[in-house]
Amino acid sequence: MKMIVAIVRPEKAQEVKDATHEIGINGMTISHVTGRGRQAGVKFTNRFGEFTVDEIEKVKFEIVVEDKDAKKVIDTVCKTATTGSHGDGKIFVVPVEESYTISDYGANEEEVKKE
Repeated sequence: MKMIVAIVRPEKAQEVKDATHEIGINGMTISHVTGRGRQAGVKFTNRFGEFTVDEIEKVKFEIVVEDKDAKKVIDTVCKTATTGSHGDGKIFVVPVEESYTISDYGANEEEVKKE
């Protein structure tokens, strides 16, 4: 199994969620996060002057899938989340050794299932 961790722009989050549902991926964790990439922050100028925002709001998706589905999820997220600009986000692929359903764990020690 693989965990796809995708960090995207907030304005693209609903599109990413809808697109992953369309390819049959329904289980995911979605978190609102802040952070930044390699850049030192984003500079803005308004009528009060120039200021720098060090942390940018993003949305993080954590999606665990079978190995065979990982590429399909990555392709879907990339196609859906892109604006063509810096700051579109990042995707990490992490191996998942085991997965347990907490409510089933320990009910019958011999029948604990790895998902």
